[in-house]
Amino acid sequence: MTLVAGVDSSTQSCKVVIVDAQTGREVRSGRASHPAGTAVNPEAWWDALLVAVADAGGLDDVAAISIGGQQHGCVALDADGAVIRDALLWNDTRSAAAALDLRAEIGDEQWAARTGSVPVASFTVTKLRWMRDAEPANASRVAAVALPHDWLTWRLRGYGPSGALGADLSALTTDRSDASGTGYWSPHTGEYDRDLLVRALGHDAVLPRVAEPGETVGVTAAVAGTIPTGIAVAVGAGDNAAAALGLGAQHGDVIVSIGTSGTAFASVAHHMADSTGTIAGFADASGGFLPLVATMNAAQVVGTFASLLGVNFDEFGELAEQAESAESPVLLPFLAGERTPNLPDARASLRGLSLANTTRAGIARAAIEGMVCGLAAGVAAIADQGVSFDRVILIGGGGKLRATRSAMARVLGLAIAVAPEAEYVARGAALQAARIALGTDVSWPLDDVIVHTEPHDPAILERYNRALADYRTTGGAG
Repeated sequence: MTLVAGVDSSTQSCKVVIVDAQTGREVRSGRASHPAGTAVNPEAWWDALLVAVADAGGLDDVAAISIGGQQHGCVALDADGAVIRDALLWNDTRSAAAALDLRAEIGDEQWAARTGSVPVASFTVTKLRWMRDAEPANASRVAAVALPHDWLTWRLRGYGPSGALGADLSALTTDRSDASGTGYWSPHTGEYDRDLLVRALGHDAVLPRVAEPGETVGVTAAVAGTIPTGIAVAVGAGDNAAAALGLGAQHGDVIVSIGTSGTAFASVAHHMADSTGTIAGFADASGGFLPLVATMNAAQVVGTFASLLGVNFDEFGELAEQAESAESPVLLPFLAGERTPNLPDARASLRGLSLANTTRAGIARAAIEGMVCGLAAGVAAIADQGVSFDRVILIGGGGKLRATRSAMARVLGLAIAVAPEAEYVARGAALQAARIALGTDVSWPLDDVIVHTEPHDPAILERYNRALADYRTTGGAG
């Protein structure tokens, strides 16, 4: 049996799965937490990776490894390969004004044409502009810019100021899925747009080489007691693209992921560019494309309101199912600002309260429906671009609740295929590792899918859209 490892270095934690390369059967796993916050020292990710590897029983019997990571995070390195400042993560909105400046300078149509996306505060390019304006001394030191998975792969191969191979910035690699979230790489041409990088940062810098899908980018360097030398390292991927691999997503699938953030994305054969900024025209990890709509408020909405009501996650779902009012309150769940719609400074708003619906159950239902409506708008936006769907695959912690599944089915009017609980980002990375270990395009079927259906209830989304329109008109008041 050939074993491979897949890593999910996410916002909240690092997960490592060791699987049978041929069948995808999980053999063992490990986990370690990441620090809270929207700006993090990347060394914390490296430390967590080592802890998670040890927790998974080590890599002594592993033939290949690959890393899936949170997208957009800006790891700025100096000429000696040292991290200049804490990495600004995708959910750090301090660069919202920088995003507006960049859009005004280039124009949304040009951004979409050149990179497939219109930049918002999440994108790496906006964080570089923020650094140029707010921290010019730090910006002037930037010699290379990497993403979280790029930097971890580099370190895993023995590079860095303290690495056995030294701080060779030219050895940095990335993949097309993660590069497509920077704001200065084009999924259409497969090339970096250096003009956009310089416009943001103020000068040129080393960018990771974009490796091909299925490429081996090196081998591991020994880390005493944790990582042996000589394990093949696959190219890796951004988290959503890795999840699509782990799920075996095909054309006709739309995936809705409810984690810290919420995403709706589809596997398509053609490049997509949306000048409205709703859809990010990303690449996938296998040579195709992955148009994606992201919301910043997903499972944390459930967690926040569950805590407010003094119940646990499962009890919150049960509360939501008890709500009977057809005119339930409407929650615009912008607890952390929002990316889609692009309202980085927004705050949440609970509307339509009455004597009948102002109950614990009514508020629980409003929280879940508000979270779901934001994601449903993303699915609709992708469909409006001519993409047809055969099934909706629901993944992520927020999808564990029956109340979430029911709301998704009622809002979308589609059957919801609930994937079995698994670490799909890590599994997608592991599949990349399996393919280089076995030298074949192996795939792992998705088994034990539960299909959930409910009668379509368009009134839910209509109420949400009315509340959102009113929110925009009043500037959040009312």
